[in-house]
Parts: sequence; C-alpha cells; structure tokens
Amino acid sequence: MTLRHLRIFLTVCEAGSMTGAANRLFTAQPSVSLAIREMEEYYGVKLFDRISKKLFLTEAGHQVLEYARHIIALFDEMEQEVRNPDMSGTLRVGTSITVGTFLLPGYVKELTRLYPELRVEARIENSNNIEKCVLSNEIDLGVIEGIAHSRYINSESFHGDRLAFVCPPGHRFAGKQGVKLGDLQSESFILREKGSAGREIFDGLAAAHELDIHIAWQSTSNQAIIHGVAAGFGLSVLPASLAAEGVERGSIAEFTVEGLSMERKFCVIYHKNKFLARGARELIRLFKEGGEEKPAAPTRSEPLNAGYR
Repeated sequence: MTLRHLRIFLTVCEAGSMTGAANRLFTAQPSVSLAIREMEEYYGVKLFDRISKKLFLTEAGHQVLEYARHIIALFDEMEQEVRNPDMSGTLRVGTSITVGTFLLPGYVKELTRLYPELRVEARIENSNNIEKCVLSNEIDLGVIEGIAHSRYINSESFHGDRLAFVCPPGHRFAGKQGVKLGDLQSESFILREKGSAGREIFDGLAAAHELDIHIAWQSTSNQAIIHGVAAGFGLSVLPASLAAEGVERGSIAEFTVEGLSMERKFCVIYHKNKFLARGARELIRLFKEGGEEKPAAPTRSEPLNAGYR
C-alpha cells in the first residue's frame, strides 16, 4: 500500500466518483478504479458500495478515510517542516465565536511576532462545526467552549469564562440575585443555535432541572441576541464577556439564578492522528499558559483579525 493509493482513495471520496477523481488527478479513470480495487484486495474489504451508479463508503471505507486524511496530511506536513525549518508555512486554526472574538487575535499576534514567516488561517464558527472541521482535517486544531464529543479527538482544557443570564433593563429580574429556577419557565428566551456550546450548556441545565423553556428566537449572532433582549423580546444566556458592554451601557441587565454555577472551561482540540507542528504546539501553549491573564479584547478601532497574515 502506497501514498499514491491513499491519495487516489481520498480524491474519490472527495469527488464522489471514479470519473470525478480521475479528472481531478489528471489521469485515466481505469487507473483510479485499479488503485481502489488493489486497496480492497489488499485489505480484504469493500471500501465502497456501488448503488445506482453512485459510490457510498462502507464502514471499512469510513475507517480508512479517517486514517488516510491524516496520513496524507502528516506526510505533507513533514515535507513542509523539513523544507522550512524557519517556521514558515500555514497553520489552520478554528475557534468558537467567543474564543475567536476575545482570545484568538491576541494570541495569533503573539505567535506571528515569534514566527514572522508563519501564516495563520482562521475560521470562527460554533463549537460543533469546529469539531467537524477537526475530524475532516480542514483545520489543524480548534479551540472551543465546552467539550468535544468524538472519540477521535484529543482535548486539553484550560481556564474559560462565565455565562451570564441577561434580561431587558426594566424586567423584574434586572439586577436580581438568586432568581428561582422555576420562575424561568414563565419567560421567553432568545438563544444561540443548536451546536453552539452555550446553547448545549443551557439545554443541559434545563433538562437536568426538568424545565420547560419557551425559546422564542434562535440566532447564530450574539449581537442579534443582545439587541433582541434589549428590545424586550426575551431573556438570554450569553458569555459574560460578550454581555459586559451592554450591561455597562444599561441596554441589558444581568441577573443570577439560585443554585446554578455558570463557570465553564475552554478546550484545545485536535485529531488523535494529527501531528502537531511547532506552530500549532506554540499556539496551544499560549492558550493554556494564558490562563487567568487573557489578552485584552480588541478595541472597536482594532480589527478582529489583528495579527493575521
């Protein structure tokens, strides 16, 4: 079995057909079919089911795909690392929205100060999507709120932040300490979409305490949620760092709920088969050693991608 076989297999998976893979690889379709057949004979399994002229990965095919992605990436990273000893190349990072807003810019700025030739590419999405990107090798590492769920992912936790309950400034809960859990059931909520870490935590709390919560609005935008709360359309649960400006300005108000701890950790995540190059290891160190002393959030005049190349 060779790297050529794995590259062809990976391309067939991405293209969805032998013909599509052949076009991408600038080779003849029979050569692609032969490589897949040789792999199936070598391992003694079927990698694809052929149904109505379409290819569908078998369970064995999914297993091979998990390894093939990372074997190819590992080889490519070795080539880049050996040929670029001065830390050039590209580091692909993904973070959840809170981490990407308040932590990532400062740490990337520091990383590129240490390694000026290193190029950092970032994507900022909800935690569930970042986990999927790690599994598909679209990014080298992710930093999320909460925990990863796949057994193929390694997680390293570090100090996180606090979630805050917020309401309109004139609401009966505004500024109140120790609101009863049961009182939340009579309220409408504006929450992040499913797949975000904050939503997962809130849903878990509601289920654990058997609360029937009315969700009036859902949004992928924290700012849309803050504006919705300020306009009186419902309550919400948001990272305290994101809610702080609105609370200070008086457009929204914070309250606490009796018996609920809203502290949470962040996690650096990467695939178990992933080789972490020096740039990735250095960024992990910056996140973990940052601990309680986080980089300052970007000011309004400083772009969120400060420090990116």
